[in-house]
This record gives sequence, C-alpha cells and structure tokens, in this order.
Amino acid sequence: MTEGADGGGNALYGPRPDVSGAAGYPDAPPRVGFFTDTSVCIGCKACEVACKEWNAIPEDGLELTGMSYDNTRGLGADTWRHVAFVEQPGPFGGPEAAQDPAADVDVFAAASRLGTGTGPAGPVSPVAPDGRTELRWLMSSDVCKHCTHAGCLDVCPTGALFRTEFGTVVVQQDICNGCGYCVPACPYGVIGRREGDGRVWKCTLCYDRLGVGLEPACAKACPTDSIQFGPLEELRERARDRVARLHAAGVTDARLYGESPEDGVGGAGAFFLLLDEPEVYGLPPDPRVTTLDLPAMWRHAAAAAVTLAALVLGSCARRKR
Repeated sequence: MTEGADGGGNALYGPRPDVSGAAGYPDAPPRVGFFTDTSVCIGCKACEVACKEWNAIPEDGLELTGMSYDNTRGLGADTWRHVAFVEQPGPFGGPEAAQDPAADVDVFAAASRLGTGTGPAGPVSPVAPDGRTELRWLMSSDVCKHCTHAGCLDVCPTGALFRTEFGTVVVQQDICNGCGYCVPACPYGVIGRREGDGRVWKCTLCYDRLGVGLEPACAKACPTDSIQFGPLEELRERARDRVARLHAAGVTDARLYGESPEDGVGGAGAFFLLLDEPEVYGLPPDPRVTTLDLPAMWRHAAAAAVTLAALVLGSCARRKR
C-alpha cells in the first residue's frame, strides 16, 4: 500500500508501493519487470541485438575496445542493453576459496552438480567442458532498473519521463527538451543524451510491446532464459528459489541485487542474481536515489530561514530601543 507519492507518480514509501496506482492508474495490471539470472548468461549478446533491432537504436561503435569481448562498455543513449564480460582468475567456489588463494577448488566439478537440481526452469546450470579451473567468466546483461523511487522522474521539468500502467519508467522524446537533469539523477548511470540529438534515451521495457501483450524483445531473444520477464512478485519468488537451489548446490556466492524494497531505490523493477559482489559487474554496491533526501532538505532549509528571520527581527527590535 502506498503511503505517499510525488507529483511525477513516484511512490515514496511503503514495503511494496503501488507505483502504478500512485501514477494515476487505479485499475493497472500487476507491475512487471526483469529478473536477470547471470549464472546462465552465455554472453551471446542476442539481447543487445534484439533491443537495437526492435527499438531502431543507432549503432554505438563496431570497433573492439580492448575490454575482453565487450565493445559497448556500458549503458547509454544508444545502448539500452549491455552485456558485461568479466574474466576472473581462479580458484573459485565460495567464501573459503576467496579467503585461501591456495585452495584447490574445481569450479566446474561444482558446476556439474548443479544440473541435478530440478525446478520450474529445469536444471540449474550447464556443465563447462574440459574441467578447466584457471579462470571463470562472469557475464551479465545490464539494463535500466525502472526504480520504485526513480530520481529521473523527480527532476524532469517537462514531464517527459513518466510512469506507465505497468510500473515502468519511459521517456517521451517529443516532450524531452534535452536539459539533462535526469542524467546525474540516476544512481546507476543508465540515462544518456544522444550525440547530434540532445535528448535523453533509455530502455522503455518495450512499452509498445507490453501494450499488445508481448514480452520485451530482449527477453524474447534470450536463448538461456537468463533474462526473465513477468509480474515482479512472481519473479521475486522465482529468484529466491533459484538462489536457495544454488546455495544448496554449493554456489554460496550467489546473491540477489536490486530485489529488496529496503534498498536505496525502494527495489528495482529490473533485478539480478549475481555470483560476486556488485562492483565486479560494474554495479553500485549501495545505490540510493539522489532525490530521496529532498523533503528533509526542504524542511531543514525552511527551519534555517525561520531562524534567520527571527534573528533579524530580534536585531531590529534591539536597535529601536
């Protein structure tokens, strides 16, 4: 239940805020979003291609950057999906291996046990070939988080950014004036201004597809179901079950990122299962919406103004005597 909302349709408080209701959709469908399970991402970039094709996004550089197989670097106006490639030297397997670099942990032997698990999505992980343990690859498809407390919504002066009936956050390019206030307001660095255009662009969670009952293009194209789309509450339950199964299989580093409504953005509409710390994937460890403290700041400013006025009046009264 929502306890408050700002003028932009941004639910401010409550354990599971009704962001669509606060935005003026009393009969809105359940809030939807993404659950990205990085443990089954193979780095194929099908999501990047599908996103660009469906949304007619310009190419953002075809040359290699020297950063592994990553030629897009990060999210921006021309990259609404970004597949991160992280190479790490072994050994791996859990907290014990991290504390003891000499520990002989065969991560692929551990992975071979994951396929014995069963669940709604089937086996929990494929087995890597050759039994190699010298390094591991962490891959993750990043995207706009469609935050519960969205700073970009708070600071937009034209209303170009709005909350949809699905609980997602979308930019209306015909209203955007290119002021760029939303760019630093995003704690994830998602939004960017397009060169030669000036307006801001970001993931819409395929708002046009949702309106006709289709899933977003990236989720549709993902061959391993690493990107899962659906009602957020169902995705959260599925994610918690997935983490529990990974822990039971010995993958103790598995954790959820962006799922909790107690975090600095009130819970993300696109959250992740990670196999290492968020910083490893280029994600902020403790994201906080930049406008969350604005009400307190205004209260303090008002109290300071009242105090200053009282001091001035007191000074004037003493002078008259």
